[in-house]
Amino acid sequence: MSVTSLAPPRGYTLGLLLLTASTGAVDAVSYLALDRVFTGNMTGNVLFIGFALVGVAGIPLLNNVIALLGFVAGSIVGGRIVGRGHPAGLPTASVATLAAGAVVLLGLASIWSAGAGLPSWAMLAITALLAAVMGAQVSAVKPIGNSDITTIVITSTLANLSRESRLGGGRGQRWFHRLSAIVFMGIGATLGAWSVLWLSGPIALFVAAGIFTAASAVMLVTARRHPVA
Repeated sequence: MSVTSLAPPRGYTLGLLLLTASTGAVDAVSYLALDRVFTGNMTGNVLFIGFALVGVAGIPLLNNVIALLGFVAGSIVGGRIVGRGHPAGLPTASVATLAAGAVVLLGLASIWSAGAGLPSWAMLAITALLAAVMGAQVSAVKPIGNSDITTIVITSTLANLSRESRLGGGRGQRWFHRLSAIVFMGIGATLGAWSVLWLSGPIALFVAAGIFTAASAVMLVTARRHPVA
């Protein structure tokens, strides 16, 4: 069964777009408030690790390595929980993984807001857990099978949108999902950055957690209406 055969698919599409927005918000928080590190966009972290290894100033090696390892660990755990071989849709294990991620994000925001002047090891722990949640959610939504909305990166999305456009010699198919993913990532990043700059890092994380929780709720409702066989 293909993703397009889900009736209706809008619930999953909306959930994926909200997860994409939450990634933008989380990365805004981690980059602006957790010492120049991405917890969702691992392409940026790999580049930063390379820059840091040759001594480029202002780029912390440890933070980026921890974020990378946290993301990998989260993806592994999420993959183990969700499993393989599901028909297109969202199994119960995926819903549970997303719900757990929402709880972790809200918990981290609460701890951060309650603990003024957290020690560096605590901030590194927050970085690792944020990255783990981002990695786990990728594994959780994999059974949906929508490759146009990957929730964590938009480079391939932008490339496919451009390459398969009429200007690029294509038929312009599936442009709406791809363009929407790019827009939602930007909206999430904007909200996260605004919250960090005008409010605080913990409040910005609450905003990101709220978006993630909304995405999880949409996924839960849709999964209940269209259970995996």
